[in-house]
Amino acid sequence: MKILAIDTATPSCSVALTDGETLLSEVTVKTGRSHSRHIMEIIRQVLALSVFNLEDIDGFAVSRGPGSFTGLRIGISTVKGYAFATAKPMVGVSSLRSLAAQAPAGTDLICPMLDARKKEVYYALYRYDGGTLIRQGNEGVLPPDKITGRIETTCLFIGTGALAYRSVIEGALGRRAQFAPEGHHIIRASTLAFLSRDRFVGADPKDAADFVPTYIRKPDAVLNRPPSRLSS
Repeated sequence: MKILAIDTATPSCSVALTDGETLLSEVTVKTGRSHSRHIMEIIRQVLALSVFNLEDIDGFAVSRGPGSFTGLRIGISTVKGYAFATAKPMVGVSSLRSLAAQAPAGTDLICPMLDARKKEVYYALYRYDGGTLIRQGNEGVLPPDKITGRIETTCLFIGTGALAYRSVIEGALGRRAQFAPEGHHIIRASTLAFLSRDRFVGADPKDAADFVPTYIRKPDAVLNRPPSRLSS
């Protein structure tokens, strides 16, 4: 199954094409510009490098969040457009799960973190059980020191949030805090492509119409909206 995967949940932008267990092509960039400025060109590059056309794709995968509100909307709207145009299914993968899957093997506890601003991070806790990545509890958004207070064992931290608050994490956990090597903290679209494969079973192209991001925290436009006034 050929899967075109797109991640725009963070300041980096990644697009990959996989076929079964094989990575055919992948492009990941971090330019500081809006993803809308380059997402279409990156998709064209990935398809050209793999010598396949959009019509050859069997399904589309996208990071569904949490992450940048604007970034998520760009990636999801792009994939929705392709899904409608080709009548092929689309599925979403948690951006935190993708990060956890990029952690080096042998780690006891994994804590992916994405910078959520406002001195908070999006986070989740994962463990491997028999080779399967299992989430421990729900995804959430908290200040880093509130998260470290819940960790009592050695834990590997990964993601932009882990890098942004490394000193806080190390100060709280000391040697129990480990960090992924450089190059692992950016979500790779190939990771979410491989994670998405089983989710296409029973997927219907019509489901794209109801696909929504996982924000966890409400967008600022909603939080700052004044209360509505009811007329008498």
